[in-house]
Amino acid sequence: MNEELPIVYVARHGETAWSLTGQHTGATDLPLTETGERIALCLGERLRGLNPGRVFASPLQRASRTCELAGFGAVAEIDPDLVEWNYGEYEGRTTADIRLERPDWQLFRDGCPGGESPQQVATRADRVVERVRAVTDDVLLFSSGHFIRVLAARWIGAEPTVNAAAFMLSTASLSALGYEHSFSRPVIRLWNDTNHVIQAARDSRGDSEGKTPVRRLRAQME
Repeated sequence: MNEELPIVYVARHGETAWSLTGQHTGATDLPLTETGERIALCLGERLRGLNPGRVFASPLQRASRTCELAGFGAVAEIDPDLVEWNYGEYEGRTTADIRLERPDWQLFRDGCPGGESPQQVATRADRVVERVRAVTDDVLLFSSGHFIRVLAARWIGAEPTVNAAAFMLSTASLSALGYEHSFSRPVIRLWNDTNHVIQAARDSRGDSEGKTPVRRLRAQME
């Protein structure tokens, strides 16, 4: 095993048409937008130099395509547990629309009729945690926003119904789960990092500031 404790890098998929409009996107298998594909390539630059022991991706194309464009498609394993929350009857609807009929609705507390409860999503997240903790090297995951928020809560042993809502997450963001000093102290080492997204905007304007590849991320997280 490496002298350094392993890190689980977690990438949220790039932009889709529904992420732009705020519509809940569970099983609907939307592609990335043109901007989403471009930023996924920038994510690949951010991850350049990472050589994870295992790479896992959601089977949904918005995550698997992000994984491919980031340069890890050839080594990625599809993990059905990484799919987004099943929103059931709320699929394709916005939070504002849902709250017109349920003013106090909260996803992480109430779940979705005809879809998954917070406990069911947490059970999937627990399986992912168990799987990646069995790997003695760095791991890279590609998944979706609400599932990643539950995953982060479960990584540190917190109940998602209380805590997951606090973990805001942008499209194409990079986060990192790890440990402080020992495996008995799981922590969130990096959250919602979007430097590569900012770089994509700079590139479109012709700016020339350098990227921060993953080989420098460990130093940033100390």
